[in-house]
Amino acid sequence: MHRRRNHGADGQRLDPNRWMVTFSDLLLILLTFFVMLLTISSMDKKKLKEIFMYLKEAVGVLELAGTRGITDLANFIKEYSETHTSYVIDRRLLTDLFIPLIKSDEDPEQRFKDLSVLIEITDDERGIVFSFQENILFDSGEARIKHEAFPVLDLLAEAIDGCPNHVLVMGHTDNIPIHSQIFVSNWELSAYRGLSVLEYFLEQRGLSPSRFSAGGYGPSRPLQPNDTPKNRASNRRVEIIFKHLQGV
Repeated sequence: MHRRRNHGADGQRLDPNRWMVTFSDLLLILLTFFVMLLTISSMDKKKLKEIFMYLKEAVGVLELAGTRGITDLANFIKEYSETHTSYVIDRRLLTDLFIPLIKSDEDPEQRFKDLSVLIEITDDERGIVFSFQENILFDSGEARIKHEAFPVLDLLAEAIDGCPNHVLVMGHTDNIPIHSQIFVSNWELSAYRGLSVLEYFLEQRGLSPSRFSAGGYGPSRPLQPNDTPKNRASNRRVEIIFKHLQGV
């Protein structure tokens, strides 16, 4: 019986065990990957922040297939206003916004995951919209800004100071009637929340009042149907909108 032999294009015999070299390389890559995951999961907040800062310096602003990471809010807003280009913004890369909200005793990986849901950046006909769910800025039913939200508002204040856009600050609520001795309706609560953020920018950061408008939409502009607790939480938010530049 004729025995079939494996030969290459040049007539040389092929080694049937060559696949093991590639397989061993794959195993080494997987091992390195899992070691990296284990290392990251055990890092504290300071080390994690140092890594993110290093990555930011190394790669700058990431742009791939229409996806953006933001490392300089003011420059990003200027570029957006000039081009009106719509981007899908990778919220995982908003490290400047997330890092100040991570407490030293929290799990950074889980906290980043939570915050990527609570903070959203979109664009619409008005401009670029920074949307913060209620519990980032306020306690339930309150219009006083929480102290832990100050660093995030400070970053946005720097962006506002570094770009010419007019800024609209608007509060939103769900459709559940409020029962409070302070606020008689959701409309009033949403308006006071918008004004609280505006007052922080004016009084604590010294920004010009001529740059701003503020108010509240109450429950009139929900993002989701108010039919589940999760959807109602999405609707309770404050939007900080960098409006399109006139004439651009």
